[in-house]
Amino acid sequence: MKHEEKQMKMGYLIKRFIPYFKKYKWILVLDLICASLTTVCELVFPMLVRYITDMGINNLESLTVGIIVKIGLFYLVLRIIDSAANFYMANTGHIMGAKIETDMRRDLFSHLETLSHSYFSDHKIGQIMARITSDLFDITEFAHHCPEEFFIAGLKIIVSFIILCGVNVPLTLIMFASLPLIFAFVKFFNSKMRMAFKKQRNQIGEINSQVEDSLLGIRVVKSFANEEIEKEKFEDGNKKFLDTKKLGYFYMAGFQTSNRAFEGIMYLIVVVAGALFMMKGKISPADLTAYLLYVSTLLTTLRTIIQFTEQFQRGMTGIERFLEIMDAPSDITEKENAKALTNVQGNIVFENVGFHYHDDNTPVLSNINLNIKKGDSVALVGPSGGGKTTLCNLIPRFYDTTEGRILIDGLDIKDVTLNSLRNSIGVVQQDVYLFSGTVYDNIAYGLPGASKEKVIEASKLAGAHEFISELPQGYDTYVGERGVKLSGGQKQRISIARVFLKNPPILILDEATSALDNESEKIVQDSLEKLAKGRTVFTIAHRLTTIRNANMILVLTENGIEEQGTHQELIDKGGLYYNLYSMYTSL
Repeated sequence: MKHEEKQMKMGYLIKRFIPYFKKYKWILVLDLICASLTTVCELVFPMLVRYITDMGINNLESLTVGIIVKIGLFYLVLRIIDSAANFYMANTGHIMGAKIETDMRRDLFSHLETLSHSYFSDHKIGQIMARITSDLFDITEFAHHCPEEFFIAGLKIIVSFIILCGVNVPLTLIMFASLPLIFAFVKFFNSKMRMAFKKQRNQIGEINSQVEDSLLGIRVVKSFANEEIEKEKFEDGNKKFLDTKKLGYFYMAGFQTSNRAFEGIMYLIVVVAGALFMMKGKISPADLTAYLLYVSTLLTTLRTIIQFTEQFQRGMTGIERFLEIMDAPSDITEKENAKALTNVQGNIVFENVGFHYHDDNTPVLSNINLNIKKGDSVALVGPSGGGKTTLCNLIPRFYDTTEGRILIDGLDIKDVTLNSLRNSIGVVQQDVYLFSGTVYDNIAYGLPGASKEKVIEASKLAGAHEFISELPQGYDTYVGERGVKLSGGQKQRISIARVFLKNPPILILDEATSALDNESEKIVQDSLEKLAKGRTVFTIAHRLTTIRNANMILVLTENGIEEQGTHQELIDKGGLYYNLYSMYTSL
C-alpha cells in the first residue's frame, strides 16, 4: 500500500515510541544512573594514569607505595561500582526492553482485533504475522540500549571534551573537529540501512505468506502434483530475501569501513599533533598519554555506537512497521454514547441501504428497503456477485452501510455497542472455521465459560453428540488445525452447536450446506431447522430446495432486488426465481 511505502521520519517514530517508557520510567532512570557510574569509571582511569605518569617523570621520589595502594584501592572501588551497575543494566535493563516489546505486541494484537474485514481483505496474513512477531524481536535490545548507549556516548564526549580542554585546548579542538564529519556519514548510512532493513522485513513477510498459503493448501498441492511449482515459488521469494540482505550488508560494510578510516585518522591527528605540541613544550608526556587513553575511550564509544547502529535501525524499522498497523483506522467505529442492545426481538428494517467498498465506488447494493418481523425467515438467492453475502455482512456491521441505515427493534445499529450487536447474531458459514484445540473448546467458543452440560446439550440439538461421543477422546478430541481431522459435515455440526450454545435471536446462514454430500446435508439441514425455530433468520441459499418454506425470498442480482415474495408467489410469476429453481428440480 502507498502509505506503507513512505518512510516515516525518525523524529516521529521516536516520539511515538517514547510513551512506552512511561510505565518503566524509574527503571530507565536507574539504568541511566548506572550508565553514568560506568562512564565515570572509564573516564577516571586516564586521569589516574596521567597522575602516576606525571609523578614518575617529574617527581619519582614522591611516588610512594602508600600513594600507589590508595590509587589502586580507589580504582578497585570504582570497578566494584562499575560491575554492580553493569549487572543492573544487563539484567533489569533488558527485562525492561522485553516488557516494552510485550506491551507493543499486546497493543498491536488488540488493534488488529478492532480492524474491519476490509483491512484483512487487503493485507496478507503472513505480513501481519511478521509484524506481530519477528518485527518486534529487536525492540527489546532497542528499548534497552537506545537511551543507554546514546546517553553514555553523549556523556563521554561532553566530559572528555571538558577534561581535555583543561589539558590542551588547541589539540582538543583539532581532535573534535572530525566528529561532525563522522556524524554526517552516520546519518547518510543510517538512512540507507533503514531502507534496506525495511525491505528485508517486508520480504520475510512475503515468505511467511507464501509458506502459509502453500502449507494450508498442501492437499491441493499434492493432488495436482505441484510440489515443484511451490518449491520454485518459495525459492524465488527466498532469493529476493537474500538480495535484500545483500543490500543491507553493503551499506553496513560501507558504514563500518568509513568509521574505521575515521578512527585511524583521529589516532593519527592526536599522535602527530600531540608529538608536535610536546616538542614545543605545550603538552607534557603525561598529558599526551592521557590524551591517547581518552581518544581510545572515545573511539571505543564510537565503535560501540557503530555496532549498535545496525540494531538501532532494525529497531526503528520494527517501530515503523508497528505504527503502520497501529495507524490503520478501523472502518467500523463505535459511538461514544452507544447503547447496549438488550432484549432483542429480531425486528429488522433496511431503509434505502446502499454499499460500496472503500476502494471502489461501484455500488454493490443500492436502495435496499426491507421490513422483516420477529421470527421471519428470509432467503437470499441469485447469481454470484449479486450482494447476498454483503447484505448479510451489513447486519453485524462487518461492513458499514455507505447509504441509508439498518434498524434492529427500532434502533440504528450504528447507535448500539458492537459487542451487544454481535452477541445478538449467530452466523453459520459454508467455510467453517474451527480453532486448533478440542471439540469442547470449539463449541464452548460460542459461550465462553459454558459448562460441559450446556455444551453437550447444544451438541445434541445440533445432531453432533453421537459422532462426538464416538471420537477417540470424545469432547476432548483434538480437531487439528482448522479442524482437518473432521469431515465437512462434522465440522459444520460443531459450528451449529456453537451457535446453539450462543442462542442468538438473529441467525445468518451463509450457504451452510452447499459444500456437503447428500447424507451430511440432510443431517445438517435438520439441525439448521431446529436452530432456526423462533429466530429471525437470513439464509443465503445455494440449493433452492432448502428454502421453499421461507417467509420471504429475495432474488438479488447486480441490479439489486429483482424479485421478492414467497416460494409459490415467485414460481407463479415465472421470472428469474422460476428459472433458477428449475435448474435444481423438475416442476
